[in-house]
Amino acid sequence: MDIILLEHIEKVGAKHDIVKVKDGYGRNYLIPRGMAIVANKANKARLEGLKKQSDKKEAAMVGTYKEYAAKLAAKALKIVAKAGESGRLFGSVTAQHLVDAIREQVGLTIEKRIVEMPEEVKELGSYEAQVKFHPEVIATVKFNVVTDAAEDTDSSSGNDTGDTRQEPVDMEAE
Repeated sequence: MDIILLEHIEKVGAKHDIVKVKDGYGRNYLIPRGMAIVANKANKARLEGLKKQSDKKEAAMVGTYKEYAAKLAAKALKIVAKAGESGRLFGSVTAQHLVDAIREQVGLTIEKRIVEMPEEVKELGSYEAQVKFHPEVIATVKFNVVTDAAEDTDSSSGNDTGDTRQEPVDMEAE
C-alpha cells in the first residue's frame, strides 16, 4: 500500500514522503491516527500544496526549536534519585525523569518520546541525552544524577528518627 506521510515517522520516512508500507500497518495504524493518507491521484495532487504550507510552518518552528536547544545546552540539569552507599541507584533514571527535570528547571514542556537516553542510567554521575525536536534540530542535554543530601543527613545523624518507643523497665531490679 502506498501512503503519503503527514509527519516524520522513525524508520518509515520523512514528512510528505510517498512510501510503501504493509496494508495492515497503513490501514489500521497510520491512517486512523492521522499520520498518513492514501497515495491516490487526488492526494498526490494535494501534496504540493501541503508541502508549501508545511514549509512555512516548519521554518518558524525550527527557529523556536533552536531557541529551546540553546536553553537546554546552557544549563546542566540536576536529577535527584535515591542511591545506595556504592552509588548504584534504586531503579534507574528514565526519559520521563529527564522530561520532569526540564519542565521544573528550564521551564520547557517536551514530550518523552523525543528524548533519547544514552544508555541505562543506574549510577550517580554526569550523563548526556539528546532531545530531537526536529530532524534538523537536535539538542544535547547534560544532566547530573545526585542523591538527595537532606535525606542522607536525616538518616545518618541519628537525631530525631521518629521512634517514640520507650525502653522497657526491668521490674525485678527494684
